[in-house]
Amino acid sequence: MALTIGQKAGWGLADLGVVVFVVVKQLLVLAFLTSYLGVPAGIAGAATTAVLVFDMITDPLIGYLSDRTDSRFGRRAPWMMAGAVVMVAGMVGLFAVPEELRGTAALPWVLGFFCLATVGFTMVAIPYGALAGEITEDGRERSQMTAWRMGFASVGILVGGALVPGLAASGGHAHAALVVSPLILGAIWFSVWSIRKAPRHPTPSLVSPAEMLRHVLGNRPFMVLAALYGVMTLAIALITAGLPFAALYLIADTGDTPLSALAQSLTVLSLLFAAFTLGSILSQAGWVWASATLGKLGALVLGLCLYILLLFGLFAALPSVNVTAIAGVFVLAGMTNGAYQQIPWAMYPDLMDVTRARTGAAIEGGFSAIWLFGQKLANALAPGALGLILGAFGWQETTEGRAEQSADALRALHVSVTLVPAGILVLAVIGLWVLYRPRAARVLPAA
Repeated sequence: MALTIGQKAGWGLADLGVVVFVVVKQLLVLAFLTSYLGVPAGIAGAATTAVLVFDMITDPLIGYLSDRTDSRFGRRAPWMMAGAVVMVAGMVGLFAVPEELRGTAALPWVLGFFCLATVGFTMVAIPYGALAGEITEDGRERSQMTAWRMGFASVGILVGGALVPGLAASGGHAHAALVVSPLILGAIWFSVWSIRKAPRHPTPSLVSPAEMLRHVLGNRPFMVLAALYGVMTLAIALITAGLPFAALYLIADTGDTPLSALAQSLTVLSLLFAAFTLGSILSQAGWVWASATLGKLGALVLGLCLYILLLFGLFAALPSVNVTAIAGVFVLAGMTNGAYQQIPWAMYPDLMDVTRARTGAAIEGGFSAIWLFGQKLANALAPGALGLILGAFGWQETTEGRAEQSADALRALHVSVTLVPAGILVLAVIGLWVLYRPRAARVLPAA
């Protein structure tokens, strides 16, 4: 039975709430520790990475449990509804640090609530990803669903990357987290309600954890794609983790460009995220068309190659005194990032179908867990890697929001948010063409 537009859009809506949290944790936690709590960059990066590694450990467990859940609301809904509450509670708590805790003394508080928030995130994200393979087996519908998802995700990027930093600057980080919490909860809960009548596997899986893992690992094209998606995510996560620093230290607007006044009222960081989001939203229909015309793999490779060219252009443009020109570059960045956002999420459910057809096992939660594992590993490594790089070149922590940095430290930041991610994406493109393409062609002739 074909999904209605309301069901496709409703499924996508949940990602608005998910992405707000993802952007907040990637964009603000490291900068919050180093620029407001006075934690040294190397320690802050390592601590953030440790929490995100812990987050990965919970993925297979939640995937397995959601596959086996038996409730009148289905296998996935109870996890998503409860996880949303845990996620927002942890997010607000991690920023609500008591005034007397500063420096490394604040780490136990921040990390404890950060762990809680990431557990809630896993409770939402794993079942949510599993639904993509459960409510439809039509590849074109999956592309359309993913376009809706990424359209809402772009709004989440705007809220998390533009609204939250502005609210944090005016009222504090905890206040900003509290303000966006109802939006996160509402998006996830309404999404669950909107697909309540969509097709799904009504009975829980009886597959053991060992069998589940064997089935997932035995799907070689899926495993290659999951690993390469993790490589892509590492590049994007490095950019995201470094962007708050780049907005402070690499863009010194002269104040006389068309968007200068807007940058001053929103902050440069918020303006750049708004530009990025605009590009992403504008690109979604185009990437659906490209996927139908070139195939999903061809469209993804095209998008990543354009992304690489844009990062080289951004390297040449920074440092800059023209915030308007940089905002224009970020519109283009959002358009190229749209391929990374949309297409892999439409590709991997097609590979889940291969295992279900061969074995009869409905283990979408297991596939979703392994899929997100690579993404989370990359997101865990990125802040730690950036913290180590900046620390090695003498980056100075502060509690004032900004400190004087050496030329070497600024150069390291400049390269870390442009050329390093570009090089990582080059590796991803090679991997897609050399490793993934021949394996996928054996099981998906149209891949």
